[in-house]
Formats: sequence, C-alpha cells, structure tokens
Amino acid sequence: MNIRRATEADEAVLRELWEEFEAEVPEPFGEPEPWKDEWADTRRDIAAGTVLIAEDDEGAVGVARAEAPRRGSVHVQLVHVRPRGRRHGGAKALLAEIAKEARERGASRLTLEVLTSNAPARAVWQRLGFQEVSLFLAAGLGALAARLGEAGGAATFGSIHVQTDDRDRVERETAKYRPRLAGPGAWRVDGPRNGWVSVHDELLERDPKLLQRLAKELSNAVGSVVVGFSVEEEAAVGYSIYDRGSSVDDYLSVPELHGPLPPGDVVSLEANPRVVQRLTGADPAAVRSVARTAASPAELPPARELVAQIAALMGIDGADRGYAG
Repeated sequence: MNIRRATEADEAVLRELWEEFEAEVPEPFGEPEPWKDEWADTRRDIAAGTVLIAEDDEGAVGVARAEAPRRGSVHVQLVHVRPRGRRHGGAKALLAEIAKEARERGASRLTLEVLTSNAPARAVWQRLGFQEVSLFLAAGLGALAARLGEAGGAATFGSIHVQTDDRDRVERETAKYRPRLAGPGAWRVDGPRNGWVSVHDELLERDPKLLQRLAKELSNAVGSVVVGFSVEEEAAVGYSIYDRGSSVDDYLSVPELHGPLPPGDVVSLEANPRVVQRLTGADPAAVRSVARTAASPAELPPARELVAQIAALMGIDGADRGYAG
C-alpha cells in the first residue's frame, strides 16, 4: 500500500471517497454537508494541513485529512478506508503518516471526533490510545423548548382508564400493585363513566413509564382493556392500550420529541385506528384524523386539547386533567 499527499487535481477521487464515508456514517441530524463546503475545507488542508490518499494495486483505497497544527494539537477530520483495504493496516498507515508529520511540525497530540453510535470506530480509536476528553451533545428543539418551560410551567401528567364498571375491583388492584412502583402518595379512582373507571395518581403521573407499568398490571389483573394516557410537559400526547396485560397499540403525537429515531420507530408510534376501534369502539376515520403525529408540538393542537379529543373518541373522560386537575 502506497501513501501519498493529495493535490487539488485529486478532487474527483477525494469526493468519491468522502461520499462513501458520508453514506456509511451519515450525519445523525440536520442536513448533510454539500461537497462544495467539504471541498473548500479540503483545499485549505491540502495547502496548510495534511491530506493523504492510500493506494493499492486497484487504485485509491483510503483517505485521511487533518488540519494544520494549532496550540500543539492536530485535529483529524477524516479517516476512511474502503472495505477491501480494511484489516490490512490501511487506517493505521494513514494515521501513522499524519502523526509523523504532526510531530515534525511541533504538535504533541492528535484529536478527532467520532459518533457515539459508531461502535466499531470507537473501539478502533480506543485501542490506539485515544481517550474521551469532552462530549458533543444535541437536543431536539421541541423537547428542549418543553424542558425549558417555554410553555409557561409546562406540566407532565397522565391517567389510566380501565374498561369496566367494577370500581371496587379497580381500587383493590390499584392498592395492590401501586406500592411496587412508587412510595407514599395520593391517588384516586373515579367512575365508572361510560363504561370506564379512571385512576389518577399524584406521583406516577409525573413518570409516563411508571404510569404505563401500572396500566399494564391493571389490565392483566382485571382482565380488561386499559388505556394509559400521558401528556409530556404540555408538548406531546401519548397513549398505550393493553388488552388482558398485553400491549396492543402505542401512540406518541411527537415521536421524536426526545431526539431522532429510526424511521421504523417513528412509524410504530402512529395510532392504529383499527385496533382502537376494536377495543374501544372509536370510529377509525376519526382516530386517523385526530390522533396525528408531527415533527413538532407546534404542528398540532395544544396537548391538553389533543388528549381530550383522542380520549373522547374512545368514550373516556378526564384524560386532560392530572391528579390535581
């Protein structure tokens, strides 16, 4: 394998290698960088930093780009080796050449960035002695706005609704299972109304996951359909439906409220109108129209209004109010 310095005449092959890297390790959020911007940075590093191409008998097999030394450090922007050059020392050879030139120019360390999701690359860098010295953090603006309280004291609350008229049994089962999930706190059982008995809990409503655990326990214990609603920081509405202890449908109005998700996970958080109809009697067309998903809370009705609309389709009252409400 031959390592040589790149020149501006290598633009075509440098672009090809860079596009392969971008396809293999895509940006986790935001728009991908256009080649014209990457090329401007590459030209700068050809002139003042280090840009290398690794070649084998078939041609270009790898690329590495590093910035000019700054305060004793050289930052490595890119190391990419095509699959045929991996496990043959291609990345090490490129990095060794960058390190050699960095030392010759008076630098004492190399730095680089790697996505936390790129486990194979992290393992390679750690084996070579690179250590974490900082964290680059990101937050979705919808979730951040909610957590910063832009909604004006945004609240998280929820409620559980059991499809039964047997209020006494719901009270007994709640008293039985609730202590396993939370410490002392106030809770109450309302109803029945329209064939549903509702449970409101002062502590569990603040944690949608714990609330859903109680909803599942009640569904299994009572042997009935249970709907657990949650409103997260007045920003997103969610529900889970259980039938005899089994989860049959999950919905979240802003699936990526807490950050980017794989496309399949986003789809899985859309409402299933046919399941909702079968278990609650709601009109599927109305469910499809009302229980929509969006990229931002701003694209949907206010959370309290939305949860009330969805619950009403199921014949449920009180889902828009927390324990104190």
